[in-house]
Amino acid sequence: MDDTDRHLVSLLRDNARLPVATLAKKLGVSRGTVQNRIARLIATGGIEGFTVRAKPDAGTIRAIMLIEIEGERSDRIVEELKKFPEVRAVHTTNGRWDMVIELATDSLQTFDRVLHRIRLIAGVSASETSLLLSSYLF
Repeated sequence: MDDTDRHLVSLLRDNARLPVATLAKKLGVSRGTVQNRIARLIATGGIEGFTVRAKPDAGTIRAIMLIEIEGERSDRIVEELKKFPEVRAVHTTNGRWDMVIELATDSLQTFDRVLHRIRLIAGVSASETSLLLSSYLF
């Protein structure tokens, strides 16, 4: 991926619906070059897809939960977490914490119940949770 590809991905990340002609003008290349680069980035995995980024609903409580896992239970814990509609994503990581869980609930009461239920999953040995107050998406 060269500088033009990185700039193209940045423009698409900001607004994936920009017309090819607009992208070409911003990049200083032809429309055909933009189309070819997008096709190549998709084929090679540089772009995995296009999505819609919506603002969270007013009143939605969002958080990041970090969990530590005892032993080799990661796969089973991921399967358990899939059953929670409040779990938006699960990421494995290195360092002190084994997993990062993205949560979204409609109330603090629901949030408290979800945290409690996740902490009861066999193999979850410790956790730390932070509420997300403001987000800056790029």
